Amino acid sequence: MINYLLRPIKNKLKGWYGEQKTDFNLWFWLDQSVYRKFSDLILPSKNGTTQIDHILVSPYGVFIIETKNRKGWVFGSEHQSKWTHVFFKEKHTFQNPLKQTFRQKKVLSEFLKLDESLIHTIVFFNGGTKFKTPLPSNVLSSGLSSYIKEFEKEIISDSEIRVICNSLIENQFNNPISKKEHLQSLNKRYSSNNICPKCGSKLVIRRIKRGPRTGTEFLGCEGYPNCKFTKNN
Repeated sequence: MINYLLRPIKNKLKGWYGEQKTDFNLWFWLDQSVYRKFSDLILPSKNGTTQIDHILVSPYGVFIIETKNRKGWVFGSEHQSKWTHVFFKEKHTFQNPLKQTFRQKKVLSEFLKLDESLIHTIVFFNGGTKFKTPLPSNVLSSGLSSYIKEFEKEIISDSEIRVICNSLIENQFNNPISKKEHLQSLNKRYSSNNICPKCGSKLVIRRIKRGPRTGTEFLGCEGYPNCKFTKNN
């Protein structure tokens, strides 16, 4: 019983520790005069809020880094809604982090009024993870700074960098959103039957076309196939 009650606290500490490790990695290996770093930001949008572990602003683009601190094996694919984590005899599923960065990218693009093509997303597992299935190149378990340095084409000007950094600083210090407000926004977003909680598109009624539940109605994202969110009607 005690272990069960302490699990949420342990998970929060593990997440915090993972973010700190990534924070140090970015600080130590990347030139701070080139890469401006922001950590643990909560940004507003027309469809609730989103929390981003790390943002790097550079001439080579804006980088979103979603951090996962896990040991063991990870199974998944780009389009699966859930991935599986195995550590010794324990097995559990968790949300596909690429789905998280999909929404984060849209919210950041909207917030900064910046084209999505200028934003790069990365999922970084920093706890000694081994991937047991093929995953996209932006899902990493090592070499975070090396991957970032592969982007060498300058696509954002110095003046644009100043505007972006000022917007993030202003949000962080002048218009802060608390974790409690973020969680309330998250719960409200997922309870909506009108707006997709993943990407902010409309939810529309669809019908299952084959199988034992043919004809059954459900709610699906209007942005399909880019967003595959569904829920029961």
